[in-house]
Amino acid sequence: MSTFLQVFLRSLETGGVYALAALGIIIIFRTSNITHFAQGSMGMFNTFVVATLVANAKLPLWLATLCGLCTAIVLGCLVDFVIIRRAKKVSPVAKQIITLGLIMVFVGLAPMIFGVDPLKLPRFIESGDLDIFGAHLTYNGLFNMVLGVALMLILFYVLQKTKMGIAIRTTASNEPVARLMGVPTRNVTLFAWALAACLGCLSGVMIAPTTSVTPNVMDPVQVNALIACVLGGFQTFYGPVLGAYIIAVGTNLLSFYVDSTWGGQLMYLLVLVFIVFRPQGLVGKKFIKKV
Repeated sequence: MSTFLQVFLRSLETGGVYALAALGIIIIFRTSNITHFAQGSMGMFNTFVVATLVANAKLPLWLATLCGLCTAIVLGCLVDFVIIRRAKKVSPVAKQIITLGLIMVFVGLAPMIFGVDPLKLPRFIESGDLDIFGAHLTYNGLFNMVLGVALMLILFYVLQKTKMGIAIRTTASNEPVARLMGVPTRNVTLFAWALAACLGCLSGVMIAPTTSVTPNVMDPVQVNALIACVLGGFQTFYGPVLGAYIIAVGTNLLSFYVDSTWGGQLMYLLVLVFIVFRPQGLVGKKFIKKV
C-alpha cells in the first residue's frame, strides 16, 4: 500500500506540470484557434532564463522565476504581436506549421544565447520530506503539487468570475461574434499568449530540478500535455487538466507494475484506443452538423 501511495503522490506532482502546460495549449487553441506545438520550446527558453540567472547572477530561485515570468510575458506578447496577428488570414494548417517553426526558432536560439552546456536548477525547497502512511513526499514535491493546484484554481476563477475570463470564454466560443459585440479580441489573444508562456515557464521550472536544463528538457512535457488535451477534449478548459493527471498517474502505475520500459507507450496505446471510441475526449462535446 505504501508503494502504491508513493507512486500515486509522485504522479500527482508530475501531473501538475503536465496540467499547467496543457492549460497553456488549450487557452491558445480556444482563443486563437491554433494548436500550440511550441508551448514546450517557449517554456524551455524561459526556463533557461531562470537557470542562467540562478547560475550566473546568483539570484535566489524565487526571484529568478519572477524574472523568467516577466520575460515569458514579453516573449508571449511578441509572438502574438509580431507573428500570429500577421498570420490571421492564413489557413488553419498554416497556423499549425507556424508553431512548429517556432520550435526550431527557440531550440536554435537557446544554445546561441545561453550556451551549449546543461544548467542545473535547484528546488524551491531543497530538503525535508513527509511520511504519509509509509510513503515519502518531499516538501518540494508538496510545494509543487500545491502550487499547481492553486494556479489552476486561480485561473479557473479568472475564467469564470472576471471580465477578462468572460471575454476569453466569449472569444473561445465565437471570435467574430465576440468582436461584433465589442469584446477586444486582440487584447484577449495577447493576454492568452502571455499567460500560456508563463504557464510554460512555471512547468519548466518545476520539472527542471529532476533533470538538467537543456533544449530538450520540455519535450516529454510537451508531448504529454498535447495528449492530455486530446484525452480531455479541446472543447473545455478543465478537460485537459483532468487528462494530464490521468496520463501522469496511468504512466507511472503502468511503468511500476507492468513494465518499466514500455509503461509510457502502453498508456499512449490506451489513450489511442479510448479516442477511437470517443473522439471528442473525456468531457468534450460532440458536434453534429445539420444540412
